[in-house]
Amino acid sequence: MVTELIRPGRFFSVRLRFSRGVITIAIIVVVLAVATSVGLYHLLKKTPHLAVPKALCTVRVSGQELPLDPEQAQIAATIAAVAARRRLPERAVVIAYGTALQESKLYNLPYGDRDSVGVFQQRESQGWGKKKQLMDPVYATNKFFAALVKVKNYRKIPMADAAQAVQRSAGGYAYAQHEYDAKILAAAFTGRVPQAVRCWYPPGKKTPAPRPRTEEARKQLARALGSTAINNRKRGWLIASWSVAHAEKYALRQVSYAGSSWSNNVELKGWQPGGKSTTAKVELS
Repeated sequence: MVTELIRPGRFFSVRLRFSRGVITIAIIVVVLAVATSVGLYHLLKKTPHLAVPKALCTVRVSGQELPLDPEQAQIAATIAAVAARRRLPERAVVIAYGTALQESKLYNLPYGDRDSVGVFQQRESQGWGKKKQLMDPVYATNKFFAALVKVKNYRKIPMADAAQAVQRSAGGYAYAQHEYDAKILAAAFTGRVPQAVRCWYPPGKKTPAPRPRTEEARKQLARALGSTAINNRKRGWLIASWSVAHAEKYALRQVSYAGSSWSNNVELKGWQPGGKSTTAKVELS
């Protein structure tokens, strides 16, 4: 039998060479990863729109800011418009927002507890209307306000009590937690606080870009608000806020009112001064 003799240290030297190679590769990978991360960070910092992948809205009142997505903003604007059509006070709008925030988070939900649907989670079996009707935020809001104005002293009693008198929920106390946010939304969407609603949506890659559907926007506004005539600045700002909230839906790129303009530009911080708009009309383009 022949025995192969292996010189001492041979196997150790191979392992040593292999370990050094692995370490070298690992160092290169780490360096590349760090360099890539740093480069990406600076790229995002220089181009903030890359860090904003979807449409968004904000409501800013007295230094307080609430983030919304477009559907929430559109529903909030619709509720304020319906209230204005019915000539209801801001307190009614606050109660409606507090209710909707608790019931659906201001979304038009096609589902809910048992047969509850929509913004206010109204039930067909309880006589609120057909499901198709309840899925229409204008109809649902009108039904809510029609019930609210029948509540005795609804303007003076606690918001949660007024909401519960309409909704008859199993946990009516829960409405109270939304009063602060509801007041901010009401101040903005009723038009009492100017320039409070700001939105941005991705412009898309279609060439040419979709044309703004201004007439369709005005038609849908009139459905909620009734007359779109402006007889005071508050009403003008309500219409301007409604238009900004619905900008993505109708491909609006600019809304102007009272010498100020909102543009669908993520780098612009809200409304900008300038433009030829007056207090008599909200200009859409």
